[in-house]
Amino acid sequence: MQILILGATGMIGSRITAEAASRGHHVTAASRSGTAPASDNVAPLALDLHDIPALQKAVAGQDVVIATASARKTDDPYAETNAYAQALVDGLGDTRLIMVGGAGSLNLPDGTPVADTLPDAYADEAKAMRRAYDRFLAPSALNLTFVTPPFMIQPGPRTGAYRISDRTVPGGPGEISAEDYAVALIDEVENAAHSGQIIGVFPAA
Repeated sequence: MQILILGATGMIGSRITAEAASRGHHVTAASRSGTAPASDNVAPLALDLHDIPALQKAVAGQDVVIATASARKTDDPYAETNAYAQALVDGLGDTRLIMVGGAGSLNLPDGTPVADTLPDAYADEAKAMRRAYDRFLAPSALNLTFVTPPFMIQPGPRTGAYRISDRTVPGGPGEISAEDYAVALIDEVENAAHSGQIIGVFPAA
C-alpha cells in the first residue's frame, strides 16, 4: 500500500513508520522538518499540513493517510484543533484517514467522558480533540478511523499483542508501548475493520 504518514518523526509517528515499512508498505514520511530516515520503503517529505495545496499534492495517489501530528503550538487548543481538522478535511478529500487520538476521546464504563475527569493542564486539549472527532464524523467530512491509545503510551517492547475496545475504557492495564500501538494501527490500515469508528488500543489482558 501507499501510505502517507503526517508527523512521521514523532515518538508515535516514527514507530508507525517503522512498522508500516517493515511490512513492505511504501511510506511517505512527512514532517515539518522532512528529516525522517530514508530507506527502500520510506521517502521523507517536508510538509506543513496547513499548506493545503502541498497537502493535496502529497495525498494524491495514496491509499491511506495516517495523521499522528499534534495540534499543540499555542495556548488555544480549540483554535489549533479546529485548524488541524479543517486542514485535513480540505486536504484529504475522500482519501482514507487513520488518526491517532488521545485517551480523552474515550469514555469511562459509566459513560463519563474521560476528558471531563482530567486535570486542568490536560482537559482543554482533550475536550478540543473530542470536538474535532465529532466534526470529523460529520456527514461526508472524512473517511476516518480514530485509533486511541490508553492513558500512557511510551517506547517499549514490540510484543505484537494488544486488544481493541470500543469507545469505552476497559478494565486492566492502562499503558501500552508505542511499538504495540503501531502494530494495532497498521493492522487496522490493512484490515479496515473499524471504518467510521473510534476505537481504543490497550495492552493484552
